[in-house]
Amino acid sequence: MSTNPEQTEFTDSSVDLVFKAYPQPLKTRLLALRELIFKTAAGLQAVGDIEETLKWGQPSYLTQHPKTGTTIRIDAVSPDRYALYVHCQTNLIETFKQMYADKFEFSGNRAIIFDQDKSLPEKQLSHCIALALTYHLNK
Repeated sequence: MSTNPEQTEFTDSSVDLVFKAYPQPLKTRLLALRELIFKTAAGLQAVGDIEETLKWGQPSYLTQHPKTGTTIRIDAVSPDRYALYVHCQTNLIETFKQMYADKFEFSGNRAIIFDQDKSLPEKQLSHCIALALTYHLNK
């Protein structure tokens, strides 16, 4: 299904269809965010396989075996903005705000918002993703 050799293959056709429906360049940014999630997970010894599925119609990433983390969702929020969501009943967004208030824009207690025209601070974002993927280990 994938045409980019550096892109993780889609194993769920419904997720692939959601990505195909995103307009460019938002699609490019969301695919890059997706890859960062997989790359970050692969670098975490405690995190096993990541399941990619749809939750609430959004591409979602869950730790499976073992269940070390909380679900991460990604989606467009406007024609030129997109977001990474975590469960609103966790303290993750508050933690991210304490560490990276100068790097990210936040939406309440559930999302980090990005502009498609700005580059991602990958090091800091990867740290946030790692905290979400290991949330149950660190509680």
